[in-house]
Amino acid sequence: MGLRHNAMVMPMANPVVLLHGFTGSVRSTWKPTGLMDLLADFGRECIPVDLPGHGEAQMKSHDPTDYASLEADLLDALPEGPLDGVGFSAGARILLVMASLEPARWGRLVVAGVGNNLFQSDPDRAERIAAGVAGSADDDDPHAQAFGRYASEPGQDPLALSAFMRRSHAPLGPHELSRVAAPTAVVLGTDDFAGPPDPLVDALPNATLHSLRGVDHFATPKEFGFIDAVLGHLAQ
Repeated sequence: MGLRHNAMVMPMANPVVLLHGFTGSVRSTWKPTGLMDLLADFGRECIPVDLPGHGEAQMKSHDPTDYASLEADLLDALPEGPLDGVGFSAGARILLVMASLEPARWGRLVVAGVGNNLFQSDPDRAERIAAGVAGSADDDDPHAQAFGRYASEPGQDPLALSAFMRRSHAPLGPHELSRVAAPTAVVLGTDDFAGPPDPLVDALPNATLHSLRGVDHFATPKEFGFIDAVLGHLAQ
């Protein structure tokens, strides 16, 4: 799918909060794709956030309890709003939690790399991934291995990332999702382990689905189809 931005007129509207995924950062997720530059071309202020424990974030605690109020802390740090938001993977979950806590603060949302996984609790898998980023990946767990590779890149703090993964997660189920008032684009690759997308789309009051054919989880932020969906949804 080709980008449609040449034919768009992006309204002068809300700043756009950008939340990357686990083991990602503003530098590794948003800057290489040119998404921030495209949004700026349309007059949109971008608020790219390095999640705690990631990138250039000031807080990189090795104690999981220090991440327990993550969503509330981010809401306190962001402008009053209204805001639009784009989140990938862990950033998408965090964005949905924030939108459920303060629905009136959000205009339009794009969440990518999430679907049925939001409704599935798998503590053993989460612990395997946390161990993987700390340097002891299970050779039989490809996802732990993948996250472990990202966590070993220059500038990363593997122990902070493993603490982030081991934090107590804010609840996010049908009740919380029913409070998300913002029109929400759900973007998911057909080869993404987070799928299928249907439970998430059905739980959100105002959701549209954008499927990326043949795209897996880690490739999503770099896909033209994802960028196209972001620009198209925020232009409405």
